[in-house]
Amino acid sequence: MGRLAATADLTDVQREIVSTVRDFVDKEILPVATDLEHRDEYPSAIVEGLKDLGLFGLTIPEEYGGLGESLLTYALCVEELARGWMSVSGIVNTHFIVAHLLKTYGTREQKDGFLPRMAAGLVRGAFSMSEPGLGSDVSAITAKGVRDAETGDFSLTGQKMWLTNGGTSSLVAVLCRTDEGQPADAPPHRSMTTFLVEKEPGFGEIRPGLTIPGKIDKMGYKGVDTTELIMDGLHVPADRVLGGATGRGFYQMMDGVEVGRVNVAARGCGVAQRAFELGISYAQQRHTFGKPIAAHQAIQFKLAEMATKVEAAHAMMVNAARKKDSGERNDLEAGMAKYLASEYCKEVVEDAFRIHGGYGFSKEYEIERLYREAPMLLIGEGTAEIQKMIIGRRLLEEYRVQG
Repeated sequence: MGRLAATADLTDVQREIVSTVRDFVDKEILPVATDLEHRDEYPSAIVEGLKDLGLFGLTIPEEYGGLGESLLTYALCVEELARGWMSVSGIVNTHFIVAHLLKTYGTREQKDGFLPRMAAGLVRGAFSMSEPGLGSDVSAITAKGVRDAETGDFSLTGQKMWLTNGGTSSLVAVLCRTDEGQPADAPPHRSMTTFLVEKEPGFGEIRPGLTIPGKIDKMGYKGVDTTELIMDGLHVPADRVLGGATGRGFYQMMDGVEVGRVNVAARGCGVAQRAFELGISYAQQRHTFGKPIAAHQAIQFKLAEMATKVEAAHAMMVNAARKKDSGERNDLEAGMAKYLASEYCKEVVEDAFRIHGGYGFSKEYEIERLYREAPMLLIGEGTAEIQKMIIGRRLLEEYRVQG
């Protein structure tokens, strides 16, 4: 490991965990990632290795069989996984967000029922907010949850979009509109509820009222399954309302997205690190005009810019994670980290691509895969424009002119 993206003041346990994950990436992911990605093949063997490492329970409290680690530890592990293959980090991310929601908001029965199995990787999580027609406007969701007056249970109807792990997951946190006890003019976000939907892994109609169509074909971010979710009178028991009360779903999901933005920032850092590694290695092996291209000032300038961006993005990501771990509000820092890391990732990958010249366009070289993966980070967990809106509003709160 080079000197870039080093993290100060880690505990011995944190250093050991991150080092173990990095070794796993070098030995088990990097050698096979590009072949699996080109075949769009789910990395089953890698996932089993993640289970053995305990990564599915990394942030789940020890009382439920997890490791009880911090958001920072998790983010550093995600950074390493994304350095190997970004899709692998996606497999653990949605699981992590659902575990966070359960840990923070779940009832005692929900925590006892799900968290031990999630820590062991026996139950894998996904979460669902987006719909085909709303994009980033979460308050405009149309999926509906209607309570049965006699049983108290719910019937869910609607179509959801962009579920990472939609097929392979067995527990999905789904955001729906419930409108219970709200006046007609109440803000939309007060009428939303998070439901914990249990299902079998697979595709098609996997239980009455629930269909997971086949995988969405994507230009990158392959291997991991991204799907729709269609509900048509899906029965959900009343005790599967997250936290036991309706009307809190928007706030719960926004908290999940906040930690998810730290995750996306960590992914951007990891992909950018790998792009830098590939670029600086190739620049020392490729010769033009009688010397390695790394000896040309134009290439050195690119490497300098790339390394600076890797370092800056990592620092912002670590700061956002530590802010959340301290119990402080971190929406400003998470938005900044996600925005900067994803933009810098795109730029570092493109510079590495340029350093490779024509070979960067060949599927024989790893940079081709990274070039297709990086754009997803520009839109995942909210676009750059959404991040700038969040950042701008928070800055105006912090620097409001008095009088």
